[in-house]
Amino acid sequence: MTDDDLPVLIRPSRDGDVEAMLAIYRRHIRRGVEEGVEDTDTPQPDDLRDRRKNLRNRRFPHLVATRGGVVVGYAYVVLFRKRPAYRYTVKHSIYVHHDHLGRSIGRLLMQGLIDACAAAGFRQMIGYIDADNAASLALHDKFGFSRVGLLPAVAYRYGRWSDSVMVQRSLGPGRTEPPPILTTGR
Repeated sequence: MTDDDLPVLIRPSRDGDVEAMLAIYRRHIRRGVEEGVEDTDTPQPDDLRDRRKNLRNRRFPHLVATRGGVVVGYAYVVLFRKRPAYRYTVKHSIYVHHDHLGRSIGRLLMQGLIDACAAAGFRQMIGYIDADNAASLALHDKFGFSRVGLLPAVAYRYGRWSDSVMVQRSLGPGRTEPPPILTTGR
């Protein structure tokens, strides 16, 4: 049996997942679409544990994908903006271990995030994607995200300026009904 034969489990993250999540993130910083960013700004284990705890206490999804008990990706959301008017809109991030790219990990994490955010009463999901990241753009297209904006030359990496694409997707009833009354913390 190969790793690809093992099922992928999507579940809420745990403190024990922090080191694996940081390793995935650091690889993305060093070699992914964020190459060239100073590693000094990457969170330390205690920082990520605190951030994770804060998000979970506020009922924001923070998920991991595991295969054979090994963390192969993670995803989370934060508020799109801090002002109360934006409390129904989240911004998401998904990171997949470099050895597991192209194996549906991102798709499973995206579905898990969408389901969890809709269940929590959020109405809109926003993402920012490097314009050169064709795989991520295609994934978002498959999940019904619309390309709603282009932010030219907002990141500098690989010795050049790169653009970001802003995407958006409605959750649940979206803008067709008034939002639910959310619990404290948002």
